[in-house]
Amino acid sequence: MNIKLIAIGKTDNKALQSLIDDYTKRLSFYIKFELDIIPDIKNVKNLSESQQKEKEGELILAKISPTDQLILLDENGKNFSSVGFSEELQKKMNSGIKTLVFVIGGPYGFSDTVYAKAQGKIALSLMTFSHQMVRLFFIEQLYRGFTILRNEPYHHQ
Repeated sequence: MNIKLIAIGKTDNKALQSLIDDYTKRLSFYIKFELDIIPDIKNVKNLSESQQKEKEGELILAKISPTDQLILLDENGKNFSSVGFSEELQKKMNSGIKTLVFVIGGPYGFSDTVYAKAQGKIALSLMTFSHQMVRLFFIEQLYRGFTILRNEPYHHQ
């Protein structure tokens, strides 16, 4: 199985980017992983919230193939413990999915079209984090999930 994380906008903070790169490299020992960054939309101040979500949604859906399973990182999604998330990853791998795609939306979330295409939603926390930090947190949780599945000493109960 391949895992892809789609996010909108580049990471400006060099320290965050360094950590994202570190966990991306660590994750590569377990699975084929790709971080796909969609550039920020130009002239967003001239767009309504709805128009911005629609434009972002079109760009997101253009990056997804029909056989991909799409999971949105959404504040209203299902909450997992790290062990529960690792078990969910194992179920997805066992089901024969070729590519599992997770998406971090823009500042206003997702368009109705993206929600309609999604096969699930996951919440990382009830708290709100910057989109740049969510990338790091999510990639670290992917890494943690694979170390749990391999009974490696990274995660402590």
